Amino acid sequence: MSDISAASTSGKAINPGDRARLDPIFMQDMLDIQAQVQQSQPPQGGNLAAMFHKEQVADALQGCAMLIAGWNQNRIDEAGTKRAVRALRALELPKLAERIEHLVKIDEA
Repeated sequence: MSDISAASTSGKAINPGDRARLDPIFMQDMLDIQAQVQQSQPPQGGNLAAMFHKEQVADALQGCAMLIAGWNQNRIDEAGTKRAVRALRALELPKLAERIEHLVKIDEA
């Protein structure tokens, strides 16, 4: 829970003009990442693998929600980034984790 409370002020500030211009790109990335996470399957069978997978999916989606909330406040949420990346790597989705990591630089392109 400390990640969530820390999220209220942590992260990289985004200029409101840049945010408005980049909003479609950011939101499309978030929607795509969330959809892929929800479609992912445990790498192996069994109840333990399914339970672990379900927890990691929930963490990844929560991290994305934190990123969206931060975005709406003109920032890239650091705690949300870390949470999503950690969960995506645990789900063996490194390309999605890299996409999240690159969001910090979305206004630098």
